[in-house]
Amino acid sequence: MASNATTTVTAQDAIGIARAEETPLLRVEGLRKVFGSGGAEVKALDGVSLSISSGEMVALVGPSGSGKSTLLHLLAALDTPTNGTVYFDGNLLETLGERDLENFRSSAVGFVWQRHQLLADFTAAENVAMPLLIRGAAGRPALQTAQEWLTEVGLGDRAGHRASELSGGEQQRVAIARALVACPRALLADEPTGDLDEANTESIFELLRRLHRSHHLTSVLATHNLYLAERADRVLSLEHGLLKQGDGKFTRRASGRAASGTSSAPEGLG
Repeated sequence: MASNATTTVTAQDAIGIARAEETPLLRVEGLRKVFGSGGAEVKALDGVSLSISSGEMVALVGPSGSGKSTLLHLLAALDTPTNGTVYFDGNLLETLGERDLENFRSSAVGFVWQRHQLLADFTAAENVAMPLLIRGAAGRPALQTAQEWLTEVGLGDRAGHRASELSGGEQQRVAIARALVACPRALLADEPTGDLDEANTESIFELLRRLHRSHHLTSVLATHNLYLAERADRVLSLEHGLLKQGDGKFTRRASGRAASGTSSAPEGLG
């Protein structure tokens, strides 16, 4: 006899099903990166596989030398893997020509370094506008867009100041505006608060989280600050080039704590 039972799919179930079926925005498979050769060979990454869904904020933790920066550089196509594959929205990066890779780096992803990498003698607005100018945008519209982004990160009144005249926290805000001025889909940040004091660390992290939500970003933040990491959607832990937490599938943190399996990195490492 056929069963008359019905299955009720809740809204939460539907969200989970949709997430499981969607193409991850960022995906890597069997990623290896080796520096040097012979006895001097260093395995920065040793077979990492993970997927990051659109809209996630992922924290990447681990001690110094664990491979965090290397992974971010490979996700941003700033470097090429020794072995393995990197996908962005289903597209295999290694199949892109040089011009397409340049477009990818300048428009699909925004990158924030620990040390802001600003041009000291240029104004905040000129620094933020630089990615647009490099892509061929006219000067006045590029500077206007830069002004809008500086206002969004709380520095609208500092647009005309040279980078060298800004505080450390202000410089990092300029760097964040520069990373997002081309409206990328993904934001990758390598220890964005590593050089800041406690107050600025909190302020910058909250800024990143606000921009992540308001601009519907997919964000990957490398950090040694576990208090910040636990406030992301998910925590991934790297150690000796290996991903420690499962296979990198989506796992929500529970009760405000990081997912189990995350190693504790001492302050100042990473």
